[in-house]
Amino acid sequence: MSTPGVRRRKPSKGDRTSQAILDAATELLAQRDITEITIDELASRAGISRSAFYFHFESREAVLHLLSEQVVGDLYAIAGAWTARGGEPADVALRRATGESVDYWRSHGPVLRAAVRARGTNGTMQAFWDAVAKKFIGSVADRIEAERASGAAPPGPPTARMLAKVLVSMNDEVFYEHSRSRRSRTADREIVDTLTTVWLRSIYGS
Repeated sequence: MSTPGVRRRKPSKGDRTSQAILDAATELLAQRDITEITIDELASRAGISRSAFYFHFESREAVLHLLSEQVVGDLYAIAGAWTARGGEPADVALRRATGESVDYWRSHGPVLRAAVRARGTNGTMQAFWDAVAKKFIGSVADRIEAERASGAAPPGPPTARMLAKVLVSMNDEVFYEHSRSRRSRTADREIVDTLTTVWLRSIYGS
């Protein structure tokens, strides 16, 4: 996937300058929104000049876009515990995917929340999130249809895609808000229990 606004290809491990910029943005996003961070701040924290920044990225939004691709890619892989599961029981796979998602939002909340907020003001980020939603909803819908076809889940209504859209949207909202709260193992466990139960009952009827 190409990243609009990035002057060079997605940075490799050897591209220390690009990575330094990404790391600087991650640190600053823990303090304030991308709209309040200047190019000079990003360059200074990365230990480079302003011109060096523009050699790698055309804007701070381009930095956020690349960070968003990375973290969302990780979340998609986590969701695969259920959407692409093998012989693991559905309840176990769902609970594992949900728990790891909550942990990931806790660890990468500043970047994820900034990315979500940016979709309301940046056309590139809006298009990015539209594509992300389509991918997640499609994977969940495919799994629901497979579970229905095998007899593991009862048939609709609703359609698999509509049910997937509702469940994915619910998770996104809950993860976003929960990641803003003070870290608590008890609260995290309750969120995982609740979301897992809602998904199981909505898809499997139990």
